[in-house]
Amino acid sequence: MQALVLERVGELTLRDIDLPQTVGPDDVKIALHTVGVCGSDVHYYTHGAIGDYIVKAPMVLGHEGAGTVVEVGRNVTTLKAGDRVCMEPGIPDLSSRASKLGIYNVDPAVTFWATPPVHGILTPFTVHPAAFTYKLPDNVSFAEGAMVEPFAVGMQAAARARIVPGDVAVVTGCGTIGIMVALAALAGGCSKVIVSDVSAEKLKIAGGYAGIVPVNVREKNLLDAVKAETDGWGADVVFEASGSPKVYEDLLRVVRPGGALVLIGLPPDKVSFNVNAAIAREVRIETVFRYANVFDRALALIASGKVNLKPLISETFAFKDSIAAFERAAKGLPTDIKLQIRVSPEKA
Repeated sequence: MQALVLERVGELTLRDIDLPQTVGPDDVKIALHTVGVCGSDVHYYTHGAIGDYIVKAPMVLGHEGAGTVVEVGRNVTTLKAGDRVCMEPGIPDLSSRASKLGIYNVDPAVTFWATPPVHGILTPFTVHPAAFTYKLPDNVSFAEGAMVEPFAVGMQAAARARIVPGDVAVVTGCGTIGIMVALAALAGGCSKVIVSDVSAEKLKIAGGYAGIVPVNVREKNLLDAVKAETDGWGADVVFEASGSPKVYEDLLRVVRPGGALVLIGLPPDKVSFNVNAAIAREVRIETVFRYANVFDRALALIASGKVNLKPLISETFAFKDSIAAFERAAKGLPTDIKLQIRVSPEKA
């Protein structure tokens, strides 16, 4: 079966590879239709590692997916062949303490697509537990279904923030996840979300959404912009989604006293953080690692029309052009938010 394989740092091939295809009693087999290109996939391609996750052997990339069920296990009653679905890519140990506490995203035993040594889904078929496979409503396309996974990160961040209706939020970073966080914060009740970045092109895309206030920090000081939007008080919630160590210099001045700081972006190294200032202002600090128990809610918001992710899809590549898709993603073009790969030739 053909797949997009990361052979080693900087080397991708589209070749045949043996992947498990046995459908267990609680599994479904899925014909992939659309798979998104995630920043983590690209980072493995360009650097070969993310923190302690190191690519030591050839690995199939891709974890943001949607497709059609073609086979179901004998115990599966919630799905049937022909159902259009999206998939939550992490498979936890449901008997673990983390799972029993409802925080299966931090289960040490979790297996997550395209995270070494686990293969991803940039291949025609995959087998997955039915419990982590979600039927797409008729009005949600495969392309939108493949966007549920990154939007779930935004949902997790909004849930961790404990948003109160009317809150003003700030998101530092206007990449895919930054915009997803902003949209989830608006859906969660924020009156407006200030999004900062250095890319005018990305900020223009984000600013096309009602409720998002774009701030180009090349031209305007973020703290001044937040003060202007909050009568000098500060943001109720600040989401750090850039991973840039430099943004930490102002984070604690941007958030209001007693506000929340939610950390999502992964810095490449240690950052400088003023603990004394955080304590003096009683800033509540939350962290986000993937998501848990929000996938169905993310899908429901997209289906309701309250969250429109279609403007974020920059281009869709054919499966045969998967390597070109990753080469473009690695360039980090300022006009690109989300690139996708259509594994199936169908255009639905």
